[in-house]
Amino acid sequence: MFRKFFRIIGITLGCLVTILIIAYGAIYLRVSSRINKKYDVKAETIEVNYDSASLVSGERLVAIRACRECHGKDLSGSVLVDDAMIGTFVVKNITKGSGGLRPDFSVEDWVLALKHGLRRDGTPLRLMPSHEFSLMSEKDMADIIAYASRTPPVDRVLPEFKIGPLAYVLTAFDLIPLLPAEHTDHTKPLVHEVKIEATEEYGKYLAAMCINCHGSNYKGGKSPVPGGKDRPDITSTGNPGKWTVDQFMHTLRTGETPEGKKLNPEDMPWTITKSYNDVELTALRLYLTSLP
Repeated sequence: MFRKFFRIIGITLGCLVTILIIAYGAIYLRVSSRINKKYDVKAETIEVNYDSASLVSGERLVAIRACRECHGKDLSGSVLVDDAMIGTFVVKNITKGSGGLRPDFSVEDWVLALKHGLRRDGTPLRLMPSHEFSLMSEKDMADIIAYASRTPPVDRVLPEFKIGPLAYVLTAFDLIPLLPAEHTDHTKPLVHEVKIEATEEYGKYLAAMCINCHGSNYKGGKSPVPGGKDRPDITSTGNPGKWTVDQFMHTLRTGETPEGKKLNPEDMPWTITKSYNDVELTALRLYLTSLP
């Protein structure tokens, strides 16, 4: 009797393992095809100036657009995740030092990467938030390119980007933004310049960098990463919608909320937003609180 029972259990477990292996194999092949897909996209031609005003603007934009948060303070890259199940998620050295950009990396290459999330050969970059940068104005993008391309070279060779089994599964169900090129409108033209003023329109422009964490509707939700913190609603229906202008500014500059909570900069990058001026923060609040 027991022998028959254990035999049934063994067969059942064997069937389950076989099904899981087949399912993972299908997921692996599907995600691999997405990783290796080639997009037929041509980089827009934009004018990049390297004068002092453009370089100063570019330096500030690199800071407030969270470029250093991923690529490091000196833009020499970083290892974001090193986990056996998730993988080794590496952000590239974007200086011209050893391990960095190729010597002939052009303005067109920069535009492909920033606006489209693509390499020169048309394959998608991993983790590059092009769905946010594609909403940037031509002037801001040009200033970022000017500053980043003039950054002193740093010799830093990083490990190879590796995708673990859990990351394949999460990517298959679009639970992590591994391939932002898939969610980027490659046909959307760049606007030349955005008017800097305390308006909802300018706030919407600034809020593009909030999408990655808070979602396209800014309502937040459950974290896609196992064990990660839930992402809060930052619209009129969330806590920030109840804050005054002064409270909103204080929170985004100090990480201290009116409720007395201290925000972890790894969860909410107030160390970036603290550099926003009054016009930028006012515009951002106007837009977010205008959302139902």
